[in-house]
Amino acid sequence: MTENSTPARSRASRRRPRTRGQRVRRALLWTLLVAVVAAGATAYWTYSRIDGNIKAVDLDKALGDDRPPRLPTAGQNLLVLGSDSRAGANAALDGGKVSGARSDTALVVHIPEGRTRATAISIPRDTLVTRPECQKSGGGTAPSARRVMFNSVYAQYGPACVVKTVEKMSGIRLDHYLEIDFSGFKELVDAIGGVTVDIDEPIENGPGGLDLAAGPQRLNGTQSLAYVRTRYGVKDGSDLGRIGNQQKFLMALLGEVKKQDLLGSPAKTYKIADSATKALTTDSGLASLTALSDFARSMNGVDPNSMETIMLPVAYDKQDPNRVVAAEPNASRLWKAIREDAPIPASAKKSPATGG
Repeated sequence: MTENSTPARSRASRRRPRTRGQRVRRALLWTLLVAVVAAGATAYWTYSRIDGNIKAVDLDKALGDDRPPRLPTAGQNLLVLGSDSRAGANAALDGGKVSGARSDTALVVHIPEGRTRATAISIPRDTLVTRPECQKSGGGTAPSARRVMFNSVYAQYGPACVVKTVEKMSGIRLDHYLEIDFSGFKELVDAIGGVTVDIDEPIENGPGGLDLAAGPQRLNGTQSLAYVRTRYGVKDGSDLGRIGNQQKFLMALLGEVKKQDLLGSPAKTYKIADSATKALTTDSGLASLTALSDFARSMNGVDPNSMETIMLPVAYDKQDPNRVVAAEPNASRLWKAIREDAPIPASAKKSPATGG
């Protein structure tokens, strides 16, 4: 035996051909490894794409320190806005008869400490308000103005000015801002398979030829958008008449979202998550899937069916009967109860303008 014979045999034994079982196991291992890497890359791409859909507004930067104090409790206040631009994809949804963008629906949602209930307060779009000084999109500031129609604030100065206007008129610090574009709203409703709404009275020849019989109706995206927009043939035909429809639809939509756990698990259904996030603009604190999911999970104890919906008490304006103004002292009592995280007195829920 030579000096190198043993190492040679060892090297030869290491080069021994693998058995069929070893080759199969090795192939399976590589396949699994590639699958894991591919799945991770796909998940990352999907998350990044959906996450990147969300548009953000930095309220702290836009509004500075001139804001009401935060609630002394763990309660939260959220401004929910439905933006109603009739340009682009939205034009086809209503004939493109109205130019520009407006805040068609505005809700201040108050979530008391404990997060087991919530109150949604609708601000009629035709309400005349005092708009505070706001930043212009091209730079500079616009001075404060009185008797401005509420939904024009968004059109002229954007979401940060709407937040500032609501904070000034209510004395409430808004913790979060959530805006949904109505063309995306249509896609979202279609993606989740529709929303069931109990129609109080038949609606005939509404926007886009909407015709609905009384009773429970499963609405698709186009029907849902027409339903929340319609005012003619509902109560007195004013903006106040459709607020009840908007509140009812919001509750039905939130119930569907919670039932399907869409916000708690936003990436489980790509089509739904993609549709929802494309339609969203939020404050910077909510502008990610992680932040939205965390906020949604913190709201799991709130049952949309038990959410209290209130219209801001308003009265018909004495100078222009087509406009309304906050009715006092009812409106002040309502905002005071929200600021103090206290029960809302019955007197604060009564509105002299009874169109809704």
